[in-house]
Amino acid sequence: MKFRPCIDIHNGKVKQIIGGSLRDEGDQAVTNFSSELDAAWYAKLYRRDGLQGGHIILLNSRDSEYFEATRNQALEALSAYPGGMHIGGGITAENAAGYLDAGASHVIVTSYVFQNGQFRRENLERLTSAVGKEHVVLDLSCRKKGDSYYIVTNRWQTFTDVCLTREVLSDLSGYCDEFLIHSVDVEGKSSGIELELVRMLGQWNQIPVTYAGGIGSLEDLEVFREVSQGEMDFTIGSALDLFGGNIPYEMIAKL
Repeated sequence: MKFRPCIDIHNGKVKQIIGGSLRDEGDQAVTNFSSELDAAWYAKLYRRDGLQGGHIILLNSRDSEYFEATRNQALEALSAYPGGMHIGGGITAENAAGYLDAGASHVIVTSYVFQNGQFRRENLERLTSAVGKEHVVLDLSCRKKGDSYYIVTNRWQTFTDVCLTREVLSDLSGYCDEFLIHSVDVEGKSSGIELELVRMLGQWNQIPVTYAGGIGSLEDLEVFREVSQGEMDFTIGSALDLFGGNIPYEMIAKL
């Protein structure tokens, strides 16, 4: 179990938002924290501390007036920490190699693979053919509907028809190197982890999984360790003092 850092970029600035609030229309989001520091500053910090495999997420759609500013921030972060971070946001088979050439170790993909609420295996195969599964991270971020968790896409607003189960994880693991899974309903709220989801993911344990969502205190982190049996990595965003929260980054960076 180790800490994976993050750099979320929205409207050209490093931010921490409430995940479920993101809207393409008007480039709106409920913001917990907006940094005066650029993305490269954070990448250099993570490089200094030897934190590998964190994620850079472009939160604006390609149609947004802010997309180029957001993308430029991401590219500067990749340049500051070549080979040290993953990148996601609008990744396709056509542009993935460009981000790897720019310094990303992996590309993170969701919407390209889960389009209009449906799983497009052919797109996943196209992506892995383009860059190799060893460079692919599947973002299987999910929300609860009824008694089950369903993968969501399009800024986490659209439910797909794919229920997140151990069988689905095993199937998709053949196409990627890792999974990144945000529990969207608690993302950005520092209100505690999604226990049922963490328990299921911790018991699966076939390829690396990074969990994000709800870790708001050191006590929450200890619960995460216990429930996941130490089998997953984790991300903390809004709750870190780095982003205006109370959890000391310097302590987490040394775990």
